Amino acid sequence: MTMSALRVHNDVVAEHMRDPEYRVEHQQTAVARAVAIEVTRYRLKHRLSQRALARQLGMQQPAIAQLESGGGNPSIDTLLRLARELGIEFHVDITREGLGLSA
Repeated sequence: MTMSALRVHNDVVAEHMRDPEYRVEHQQTAVARAVAIEVTRYRLKHRLSQRALARQLGMQQPAIAQLESGGGNPSIDTLLRLARELGIEFHVDITREGLGLSA
């Protein structure tokens, strides 16, 4: 397969979004995905291991691994800790359709 034959991420997601079950799951995991991206971005930018970031945050390394994997929506307390300690801003939208988060 040539590089030109590969589909871009947004095209793949758009195709999957036509499936109602996928769309619901995608919406339910939006917060976890956004947090995963921001925590990973911070850690890599500052050249930290998961263990070092965990120490900085007063957490255990498996908790950082879970945040970075998008394994479950983080609590408001966790979002506050990340914002305070790392200087990451999160903007949470709670609507009838569910949760949304941007950083």
